[in-house]
Amino acid sequence: MASVFTPTRAQSAGKIPTEVNELGIDLLSIAGHKLSAPKGVGALYVRRGLDLEPLIHGAGHERGRRAGTESALLAIGLGAACMMAADLAPMERIRALRDSFWAALQDGFGDRVVLNGHATARLPNTLNVSFVGKVGTDILGQLNGVAASTGSACHSGRDELSPVLAAMGVPENIGMGAIRFSLGRGTTADEVYNVVARLTV
Repeated sequence: MASVFTPTRAQSAGKIPTEVNELGIDLLSIAGHKLSAPKGVGALYVRRGLDLEPLIHGAGHERGRRAGTESALLAIGLGAACMMAADLAPMERIRALRDSFWAALQDGFGDRVVLNGHATARLPNTLNVSFVGKVGTDILGQLNGVAASTGSACHSGRDELSPVLAAMGVPENIGMGAIRFSLGRGTTADEVYNVVARLTV
């Protein structure tokens, strides 16, 4: 039986090859804003023959999976974003920029900064680091105008160790200083080095 990918795996769409048949995916959801589509639109792939309980009962929209009329404008926006995301060539530039970002952080902070996750087997646009003995929200509070996060949106507003980092065995004094930087297709080297220059920990 094919594996089931959780919605969080949809972060890979537009960053690495995500072909459902090659990966054996039964279920895949994608939030449009992860692909630079309008916020509030998304897509759900369901392999033929897989039965799902409807999310919202009461009408037969979307093959009986939920009630509600789709927005044509949002669907067009998602389609345009997916077409752009299909071109993965820019990801090599972003991967190199991410690696330069990490190298600059190491140069500036030495053993006071730690990489969370695998050194190479990770999304090309994401850099999750911890500033040892610090609190990520305090650091972000000093970076006005920089869009980064200390964890997933579902845990925003909480000053506690990320359950994912805890499951990875990251100690609390390291994990509490975690910040996730996500680079986009339009991110420039100047923007990255500006962040490094403004970081004070």
